[in-house]
Amino acid sequence: MYKNKLTLAVSMTALLASTSIVRADAMADLEAAAKAEGMLTTIALPHSWCGYGDVIAGFKAKYPDITVNELNPDAGSADELEAIRANIGNTGPQAPDVLDVGLSFGPQAKEEGLIQPYKVATWDEIPDSIKDADGYWYGDYYGVMSFMVNKDLVENTPMDWPDLLKPEYAQQVALAGDPRASNQAILGVLAAGLAAGGAAGKEAGEKGLDYFKQMNEAGNFVPVIGKAGTLAQGATPVVIAWDYNALSWRDSLNGNPPVEVVVPASGVLAGVYVQAISAHAPHPNAAKLWMEYLYSDEGQTLWLKGYCHPARFNAMSAAGKIPQDLLDALPPAEGYAKAYFPTLDEQAGNKEAVVSGWDAVVGANVQ
Repeated sequence: MYKNKLTLAVSMTALLASTSIVRADAMADLEAAAKAEGMLTTIALPHSWCGYGDVIAGFKAKYPDITVNELNPDAGSADELEAIRANIGNTGPQAPDVLDVGLSFGPQAKEEGLIQPYKVATWDEIPDSIKDADGYWYGDYYGVMSFMVNKDLVENTPMDWPDLLKPEYAQQVALAGDPRASNQAILGVLAAGLAAGGAAGKEAGEKGLDYFKQMNEAGNFVPVIGKAGTLAQGATPVVIAWDYNALSWRDSLNGNPPVEVVVPASGVLAGVYVQAISAHAPHPNAAKLWMEYLYSDEGQTLWLKGYCHPARFNAMSAAGKIPQDLLDALPPAEGYAKAYFPTLDEQAGNKEAVVSGWDAVVGANVQ
């Protein structure tokens, strides 16, 4: 009996050793193949979004032989899918290798055959609820919808959605994207609809449209895509955006003007984004290596540094891998505790209502 146990232990040790060697070899092979391709083409990754500036810099430092070709940093999720469609068969620099899109766009891309499956080494630490079982798309990070406020121009900080309809916010409120194409803006409408009492999905989308119709008719809505620059210039003194964007923009402005970031008291909406590799990627191995980097401890920590909750947050927290100073930099936990995570079906219902109804109901051409 003792001998059999010893033999089993020795065999298991050998198996684990061989498995780790295989994994190391596989990673080495992937790195070599990616270096041979020599390029990775990304799209819609502003450096201020979720700390992507540091993420891209980290990838470049680790793999200096791979050039990162960055397309249209300000594109929306719908634009990313269109970029794949428009470049099928094109292996040139305008064809994206990878996507970072809103959760509802992942299944759409899979259904259209625009993306290919790939499971990173840390796959098991990505919650099942935010990934495709076959590996076509997988959650990367999430945040909550917030109000970013220019305190030089806005005396009373709005604390909830109904506040934004008050006369004191005339010509002050903007969405951080076009609600006909941007996932961030589409979900901004959903959050407003939830605050107005709508059930998550199509109903909240329709109530959100009615809310922005009221805002537009009151003269409070500004049809300009809000960002740090427009807020600082006074064109959009209040911007509805993901908390990680608002906090990053606040930091970039260095107190000029002073900025306050608020998680509203109601309609607290959490938004998950997902990664995917184009089915027509000119550099598929570089794309896979990029995914391995994003879901490594280093990549996930850099996203957290950019104020995003990374997909592996719970697993890394349990393992004691998250620096306390990064946790302390996030807004109060109470806001996140109230956050609602809409299902894929609810997001799809909202998206259909908002994209198809914005022009007819609200009638503001955001650009």
